[in-house]
Amino acid sequence: MSMTPQQLVAEAKAQIKEIDIATAAQHISAGSVVIDVREPAEFEAARLPGAVSIPRGLLEFKTDQPALVDKAAEILLYCKSGGRSALAALNLQRLGYSNVRSMTGGFDAWTSQGQAVAKDTTQYGG
Repeated sequence: MSMTPQQLVAEAKAQIKEIDIATAAQHISAGSVVIDVREPAEFEAARLPGAVSIPRGLLEFKTDQPALVDKAAEILLYCKSGGRSALAALNLQRLGYSNVRSMTGGFDAWTSQGQAVAKDTTQYGG
C-alpha cells in the first residue's frame, strides 16, 4: 500500500505527543532540549531561542550529539509547520527516547503567535 507524505505525517502524529505553542514555551522555560529539524539555512535565518540544529535527514545518525545523549530527557522538536518534526519524533521514539514532543504548527505557528526568536546578527542574518 502506497502512502502520500500527508498520510505518513498523519500516521506519525497518531503515535507521538504533540504540544501547542504555549505548552512548548513552558517546556522551553523548564529547560527542555529544543531541536530544530529544519535545514541549516532555515535554522540560520531564525530559530527558537536555545535551539540546537540537527536536520531531519541526519537526526537518527546524530544520537551521539550532546542534545540527544540522554534518552530520558525532555526533548522538543520543531520544523517549519510540524510535519518533519512529527516524523522525527516517531523515529526518536523508535530509537528509545521516552520524552519526545513535537510542536504543533512548527516555527510558522511559533512566530505567528508572537513568540521570541533568535536570529543571526552577522552580515548574512537579520
